[in-house]
Amino acid sequence: MLKQSLQLKLGQQLTMTPQLQQAIRLLQLPALDLQAHIREALENNIMLESLDDVGGQTGVYETDSLESPATATAQPTAPAQPAEREAQVDIADETWGEQATGPSETSYSGQWSGDTDRTQEFSDQRGRSLQDQLAWQLELARLDPQELAIGRALVDAINDDGYITDSLEDVRRSLLPEVACTVEEVERVLLEQVHKLDPVGVGARNVGECIALQLGQLDQQTPGLQLALTLATDHLDQVAAQQFPLLKRMLKVQDTDLEHAIALLRSCQPRPGSAVHSGTAEYVVPDVFVRRTESGWTVEVNPSTLPRIRVNQSYAGALGRNGGHANLRAQLQEARWLLRSLEIRNETLLKVARSIVQRQAAFFEHGEEAMQPMILRDVAEEIEMHESTISRVTTAKYMHTPRGVFEFRFFFSSQVPGENGAAGTSSTAIRAKIRKLIAQEDLTRPLSDGRIADMLSHEDIPVARRTVAKYREAMNIPPSNERKRLNVR
Repeated sequence: MLKQSLQLKLGQQLTMTPQLQQAIRLLQLPALDLQAHIREALENNIMLESLDDVGGQTGVYETDSLESPATATAQPTAPAQPAEREAQVDIADETWGEQATGPSETSYSGQWSGDTDRTQEFSDQRGRSLQDQLAWQLELARLDPQELAIGRALVDAINDDGYITDSLEDVRRSLLPEVACTVEEVERVLLEQVHKLDPVGVGARNVGECIALQLGQLDQQTPGLQLALTLATDHLDQVAAQQFPLLKRMLKVQDTDLEHAIALLRSCQPRPGSAVHSGTAEYVVPDVFVRRTESGWTVEVNPSTLPRIRVNQSYAGALGRNGGHANLRAQLQEARWLLRSLEIRNETLLKVARSIVQRQAAFFEHGEEAMQPMILRDVAEEIEMHESTISRVTTAKYMHTPRGVFEFRFFFSSQVPGENGAAGTSSTAIRAKIRKLIAQEDLTRPLSDGRIADMLSHEDIPVARRTVAKYREAMNIPPSNERKRLNVR
């Protein structure tokens, strides 16, 4: 029989406070999501106000009891020393809490910038699909009502690549009972009207017909045109398999004629519909800028992504020290937690960005071939934070550099150990070297994966042939036998 009893136990457990949960949540938010979160906080918390609304204020935010954000940023390094010393990385935004932003550096939202009539930046309102563009062209063709109805039905049957996916009989049936027509009439509208629409080749029923439509736009005196039309309509499978010796015997043509015809085929677009992009463009807002200065590489936070908010001092002072207004006091505490979490986010972001630039200074100088191996643990140990924190910071955060815009995670890669005590090589650098070797190879004698592995081993980079094959396939580079066949001869 079970008996009830009281027991005392000692134990330890980690509890995430609401402040910590909020700091972690803000840390992993991208720049645009962070701005949306701040706008929501401004709407829901009366104790927060935007500095753009009060006017005449500068700085990112102000608090009534917290440390100034300017003290959270690292101080700039000393001027560059002789070449023996390693590259200097400077935090240029040392006055983060006092930096004024101009009209071009304000936030992307009209609510923050104070310009309610200003349109959203980076807006793409095209939104026109391939079907919309083709239907618009049909409206200008001055067709009779029946032909226009057939043309619209044909346009609806065209997929995003520009090909008709339905049979002409299915198109005819879709017009019933409003429009009664024959398959021959549908085909006539297809050949005489739809095939003349832009982009050229749209409305084709197969790849051969698509290429033939595009070749039909060329001058009849173009060398190799007739042979190219023959290849497109009757021998496209052999061309795709690159069986050039067989084609020369079958068609009894010379090498020069076949070269001209193959060149014309390669100049055609097998997916004409891809020229029309109906999707809305997506933009990346960098979180930090990396610039080259006289003292080294400079890391600067993007001022457009910094929230310009503070605690409303009028409301906070009106509360006094009495015990009433519990809801307002709770909102005041939430506002202070939010501001502190934003400080922590900015400090961590700058620390991680500075560590990355310091470790990958060779990449900024020489490109991907000079990329150094680096993992999350390396940065975590340097700035004395947990790897999970570094993982959150490097996710969906972007760095604008002279070499382009890169996600923080781009700079992290595995290491291939070197031979004879040589330093390890980053997998990103190995991919860049493989890409460079293939770009410089002789097409008549392309490099095999084993040959590339041997060439890399001479540079103290011991990689197996299967590793080279894996990296090559990841870069969508065909094997050596297919690269050799790209040459007609």
